[in-house]
Amino acid sequence: MKCKGFLFDLDGTLVDSLPAVERAWSNWAQSRDLDQEEVLGFIHGKQAITSLRHFMPGESEESIQQQFKLLEKAEAEDTVGISALPGAAELLHRLNELSVPWAIVTSGSVPVAHARHAAGELATPEIFITAELVARGKPNPDPYLLGAQRLGLKPEECVVVEDAPAGVLSGLAAGCKVIAVNAPAEAAGMDQVDLILTSLAGVRVDAEPNSEYSISLVNQ
Repeated sequence: MKCKGFLFDLDGTLVDSLPAVERAWSNWAQSRDLDQEEVLGFIHGKQAITSLRHFMPGESEESIQQQFKLLEKAEAEDTVGISALPGAAELLHRLNELSVPWAIVTSGSVPVAHARHAAGELATPEIFITAELVARGKPNPDPYLLGAQRLGLKPEECVVVEDAPAGVLSGLAAGCKVIAVNAPAEAAGMDQVDLILTSLAGVRVDAEPNSEYSISLVNQ
């Protein structure tokens, strides 16, 4: 596979934040007397505000925004146990060595995304797309379309790296190549992705002519 740039999801792709995510949302579900498993089964890969609107039907936008602020604060402050996933730091270091354009495209808000990125001790991208920058989050194509645009590339020149079904669908809808990492095998769109991996540890990137980069697998 060849590309000219990379667009990475953050949670579950570059950093393991699952315990923190589930702590925050489980507490929220409990406070609202909602089924925790149902909530946890819905939220992954989506903007928090989308999930809140889903689970707060008929409530005012003011109430939803209040809950969003409370949840955002809880998620931004709880970084216990968050760490880089295998191969993530090494891959980003390699991209920087080769001057490969790359961005993080997350459904998280600025406070949450930056707190988790910092906890993972990862290289900082020049382009960081967060929930505040798009009107329609994943699984809509908007986040990855904006990511490609900010890199100065066409969507088809970019590889999206994702773990969540909503993100996989977003990348495909944007017209990008997609690498699914630890994504549910039965999720929609998995039959259309370009690579399915269990880890980023085996991904190798090399420079090619015409400002392209090849992606290959080592020890996979």
